[in-house]
Amino acid sequence: MKYLHTMVRVRDLDESMKFYCDLLGLVEVKRYDSEQGRFSLIYLAAPDQVEQAQQSFSPTIELTYNWDPEEYTGGRNFGHLAFAVENIYALCQKLQDAGVAINRPPRCGHMAFVKSPDGISIELLQQGDALPPAEPWQSMENTGSW
Repeated sequence: MKYLHTMVRVRDLDESMKFYCDLLGLVEVKRYDSEQGRFSLIYLAAPDQVEQAQQSFSPTIELTYNWDPEEYTGGRNFGHLAFAVENIYALCQKLQDAGVAINRPPRCGHMAFVKSPDGISIELLQQGDALPPAEPWQSMENTGSW
């Protein structure tokens, strides 16, 4: 058995691609558009896993975009996606500067939570050892849910 991907339904493909690719840094590795089914599947991978993902050797995120408008609920019931990041403080600052709420700030220098435009919880984990606690994160309160 091999883990292949996690599927997330998205309302607005452009908004979601901006979040996952431009802000989080994932890379589109494959796309399938079905005229008959009226949907698109977009597979994303971390930059250092692109080659393996293109050969189905590494897990991906599958964004499913239905062309006809639908409302999706229950993002919290899904759980979360988790990514190891090089510098949790720098990424949280980039996300915050782009208007993304840091729901659980990286007070400990190790873990933070944000949400995608569709309400999917995203866990960010510092690669290796936790960074030393730093402001403004250390004194920042939690917001919303994750």
